[in-house]
Amino acid sequence: MINYKHLLYFHAVATQGTVAKAAQQLHVSAQAISMQLQLLEEQVGEELLQKQGRLLHLTEAGKTVLHYASRIFDLGNELEQVVRRGVLAGQETLRVGICDIIPKAMAFRLLQPARAAGIAMHLICREGRFEDLLLDLGAHRLDLVVSDRALPPGGAVRGHSRLLGTSGLAVLGHPDLCRAWPGEFPASLRLAPFLLPGSEATVRSQLDAWFDAHDLRPIVMGEFDDGALLKSFARAGDGFIVAPQVLVREVCAEYGLQQAGTIDSVVEQFYAVSVERAYGHPAVRRILDGAAAIFGGAAA
Repeated sequence: MINYKHLLYFHAVATQGTVAKAAQQLHVSAQAISMQLQLLEEQVGEELLQKQGRLLHLTEAGKTVLHYASRIFDLGNELEQVVRRGVLAGQETLRVGICDIIPKAMAFRLLQPARAAGIAMHLICREGRFEDLLLDLGAHRLDLVVSDRALPPGGAVRGHSRLLGTSGLAVLGHPDLCRAWPGEFPASLRLAPFLLPGSEATVRSQLDAWFDAHDLRPIVMGEFDDGALLKSFARAGDGFIVAPQVLVREVCAEYGLQQAGTIDSVVEQFYAVSVERAYGHPAVRRILDGAAAIFGGAAA
């Protein structure tokens, strides 16, 4: 019978392009991989890889085997996560990575439905950069990543992205700051001080384009990857900030800010990224259903 290890070694060579790189990835010898590949080709009765220059390329039979191997590993990953989160024992554990640019109020509202199972639900949250969280997702140390972007195509981590919802932006500021910059929005904000999300935030390029379109030329007082730190400086009156319109009430109440205007043309997106295609975890399903209530529609 076809062996799972045979498929694992074949998959590594097919995706890495050489036996040497596959051996480095799997921490085994190149000889061991070559032997497993030979056994697999004997079992299927077809040549699966052909050398072209320095790289190994898939034959037509190899492409078919790779297609099935990928589906098998997807199911294997799902099984591993089911075992890790204790579903077989009647418990739920959800490990979530949250990109540091995601507003804390948004993360709370998105994840709160996961706690509907009460004491039977164990929620573990980790915060960090998108790229670092993806590595943990690929290593099955996380079940889900909440981010402001989808999984990039052709990346090292194979997974699936689900759009939770979108929101326009609101410009918020300390009441003293708003009084100091009166007038019709957005022209009133010309040369105003701003605290902006860092360059890694996907909304940043849209925001810069909006400033240019309205000839606002803001004075950038600071750039922050951490949204909570950004809002703390806004509370001190150091500059205007932008926040998702769906969070205006919470942000204004918590940080003592008021709304100066809205930017409907700039849209911030929120994604759930997982290695599981079916999003079968019951807590994840509750998150998806809850997102529909937050953003006013079904999660795409």
